[in-house]
Amino acid sequence: MKKVVFQPKVRYKMHSGYLAWILHRATGILLSLYLFLHIWVIHHLAQGEEAFNEVMVVVQSPLFHLLEIGLLATVVYHGLNGLRVVFIDYGNLAHRQIMRKAVYAVLAVSAVLVAAGAVPMLRLALGL
Repeated sequence: MKKVVFQPKVRYKMHSGYLAWILHRATGILLSLYLFLHIWVIHHLAQGEEAFNEVMVVVQSPLFHLLEIGLLATVVYHGLNGLRVVFIDYGNLAHRQIMRKAVYAVLAVSAVLVAAGAVPMLRLALGL
């Protein structure tokens, strides 16, 4: 006789809090990768002025100026969402309706701050 084992199926519903959780983890990983890139660039200071200038030529390319906009977006979102998490832990944002509004507020404020910061960066990248 075969024994039937019932295992619960784990299903995750894509809601605003889950999306915020995924984005927070992704931006954390991206910031960690940026840290290694930053250390690599700074390491070239010890190699001498010529080595550092060679790295700076690469870093000053238009591609890196566009990547800086991505860095700005990553830092802004990760920071604001981190504050949202603190307010969930110590405040009254744990209720579903309030949490959903807080996620959308973080996304909206992040978009505004990134747009405001991206304009000067784009002008520099495009040489305007």
